[in-house]
Parts: sequence; structure tokens; C-alpha cells
Amino acid sequence: MHTEEKHIDEARQGEALMTAPTRNATKKLFLESYGCQMNFSDSEIVASILNNEGYQTTQKVDEADLILLNTCSIREKAEQTVRKRLGTLNAIKKQNPSLKIGVLGCMAERLKHKFLEEEHLVDIVVGPDAYRDLPNLINDVEDGRDAVNVQLSKEETYAEISPVRLGGNGVTAFVTITRGCDNMCTFCVVPFTRGRERSRDPHSILNECKELAESGYKEITLLGQNVDSYLWYGGGPKKDFKNATEIQKATAVDFAQLLDMVATQFPAIRLRFSTSNPQDMEEGVLEMMAKHKNICKYIHLPVQSGSTTVLARMNRQHTREEYFELIDKIRRIVPDCALSHDMIAGFCGETEAEHKDTLSLMEYVKYDFGYMFAYSERPGTPAHKKMPDDVLPEDKKRRLQEIIELQQKHSAERMNGYVGKVHEVLIEGNSKRDDKFWYGRNTQNAVLVFPKVEGTKIGDFVNVKANSCTTATLIGEMVEA
Repeated sequence: MHTEEKHIDEARQGEALMTAPTRNATKKLFLESYGCQMNFSDSEIVASILNNEGYQTTQKVDEADLILLNTCSIREKAEQTVRKRLGTLNAIKKQNPSLKIGVLGCMAERLKHKFLEEEHLVDIVVGPDAYRDLPNLINDVEDGRDAVNVQLSKEETYAEISPVRLGGNGVTAFVTITRGCDNMCTFCVVPFTRGRERSRDPHSILNECKELAESGYKEITLLGQNVDSYLWYGGGPKKDFKNATEIQKATAVDFAQLLDMVATQFPAIRLRFSTSNPQDMEEGVLEMMAKHKNICKYIHLPVQSGSTTVLARMNRQHTREEYFELIDKIRRIVPDCALSHDMIAGFCGETEAEHKDTLSLMEYVKYDFGYMFAYSERPGTPAHKKMPDDVLPEDKKRRLQEIIELQQKHSAERMNGYVGKVHEVLIEGNSKRDDKFWYGRNTQNAVLVFPKVEGTKIGDFVNVKANSCTTATLIGEMVEA
């Protein structure tokens, strides 16, 4: 059961990125990532930039010349983990004074003074839009200067940098299509750590997908804080589209068109996308999902609360009723679509009646799975500045438990609905429990495990009949098409 915001994969926290050896490498980089999928994707961009500077990644921290931690600000736990990690790394630095340590990503802006000047934990602090400046910043440190660049950009999309991707399974990859976010949700720190929303040139996206296809990848997830609001009109922030020329407006590419382009050009590759925002999900996107077999029938559609009054306090740009209308549209246009959610229990001022609205919304939708958590204040957000965190901890805990229990019931119902059917599954790797079994997902993002059959390998598409299930996994066997 998922319980974190922005799909933080607990198994990958603190994972060190490892890439193939490069010929001109003279120095070693140890690069560790925390937080959401955007951060893991950004680490691949950083590795690419530093590859050109002669840095080869290592998984041995004690042989590194440069240690970088790519950080997350979503919740306090992530910050405590990184702070503790920096303490450990500084002990290594005492043995090797020439070692450089840097913090990248979402914590950079908020903690730059603390980490650099007050606590002397790091040499380099770099925000998510300043990775191109890393080579200069490394030189600054070598010349004895503080190295900080946390400038947020309205333009930077790292469009032409090919991420280095050898940390994964060689089968599934993430391609970032937007950066930043314009939705000022009152509980969220992302607009302050990642800046204004801007979209990436569709040609560079198609080129990156082409490189992945040629390298044998079989599934691509288009990634952004808010992919549905993708809009390319020649560059610049989404909010400035109103000032675009008539020609720019006429030739602009929106998310539905981008999906169509990628799906048409790469029919053998499965496509997913994340994260969607309810107010930006156009009917055109649903029509593309219905039109193309290779676009997976799964939408992650965060709602955060089932109460219109709570949604207003959160500054979400939709009501409960509008969300229901969207769900009805999805069920009509893409009837076999799976849905998942993000849900916050106990947001500022939440009453028992508002909490009950969340439970009734869940009953209406019957999500496949969800990411659920109790509200906790994040410094710098509008909610932290202006709203008292006044729901009692025991109420938060109980409400979260009720949400989780209801979701488990729905997950079981949805999983049971897949039993007895044949699913096309992409083999992604060995089952964690038993390496005689393969693991993969169907188009609805449900996990299937099934006994290996001779001649099958990672990256194959196979047909699997689901015979039974747990609340989170289908158990099956391979069958002929």
C-alpha cells in the first residue's frame, strides 16, 4: 500500500546512480538520490553534464572525488535523512580533505545558508534549474569560493542533454517533458523549489524517445509535476502563452498532441504519463488513450480531498462535482482505465463532515490504489504561513487509517476484477520473493508475478493469465496469445 506524496519509492531512497565506464574519466562521482521520480530523472541529467567533465560514477563512497546528494523537500523525514547522511560523509571528508560534497535539488534553496555557512556541511549548493552551472561551481570550490546557484529559471528544460540511464532495468525509462509548477496548492512546496512551469521542445522529447527505443527500452513514462498542462509554443513559461504571437498559438503543441506524436512514432513502445492534474485533463488526452493501444490505460489523478471546501482551502482548481464529471468522462471514453490518487488526511480546518466527503468520493471512484498520508506542515508553503494546523494528531491518525482501510478494500475489489483474465505484461525483472518468477505490469499498472518459462527474458511482452491475487499483486501463468 502506497502512503507517500509524489510517489516516493522507499526502496530507492539513497540509491547511488551507476553508469557505464567512460573513456575520458579521470575523477569519480558518487551521486545519491532521494525523493520523487523527478529527482531520479534529474540525477541522470547531472551525471550526463559531469560525464563531459571527466567524472565517472562510482558506488564506492570512499573512492569519490565529488559526492552529490539530490534532495527532496516534500516532507521532514527526507530532510532529516539527508542531514544525517551529510554528517557521515563529513567524517569521510576529514580523512580526505580534497573531497567535495554538494547538495542538489529541492532542499538547496531552503537550506543553502544553513548547510554552507552555519554548519559547513557542504561545499556546493545547486538548485534544480542550475545543473549546467555545476562545472563552474566545482571550479569555484577549488579556488576557495563558496559555490551556490539556486536561481530558478523560466526557460531551463535541459532539452538537449541526453540523460545517462544505466541505473535501471534497461527496459523502462522516464522522460521529463515539463519542469516546475504553476499550481499554487497551499500545502505544496514544489512551486518554490522548482519554479514556474515550462514545457520542453517536442522535437527534443521525440529524439530522446528515439534514443531509448534504439537502446532497447520498451516502456517510457512522460514525466512532469503536471503533465496535462504541457504546452510548447516556442519556449518560455506556460503563464506567458497569452502573449504569444498568432503563429505561435496556431502551431502550439498541447499534451494530447504530444501523446499522439510519441505513440504514433513509437508503436512498439508502451507509454505512461505522470502526474496528472484534474483541472488540466482535457478530453483530447482521453481520446488519445482510447485511440492508441500502446498508451497504457492508467491515470494517476491526485484529488487530495473529497470535500469542495477543503479543496478551496488547498487552492486546488476544481470542486468535488467537477472531479466526478471527469471520472465519468474517463469511464465513458476509456472504460478499462485504472485510477490512482493522492489523499491528504487532516488538512487545516478539516471537519468530520469534510473527512466523510473524502470517503464518499473514494466510494464513487473505487481507485485501484493510492498514496495516502496525514497532513504535515512544510515550511514556506502558503498553508504554513496562513493556516493553523489545527486538526488533532489523533484525529489525523484515525482519518488516515479510515482512508487506508477503504482503499485496501477497493484495491482488493479491483484486483479481483483482473483475475481470470489474460493480460499483456512487460517483463521488468525477477520477482522480489522468488527468482524463479518474473515480475511485470499490465496496461492498468497492476503488478503480475508468474513462473519463468524457458526462452523468456527481461524486456519481453508476454501474455499472462491471472489466476489469483493479493491486495497489491496478481499471480498468474504465461499463456499463448
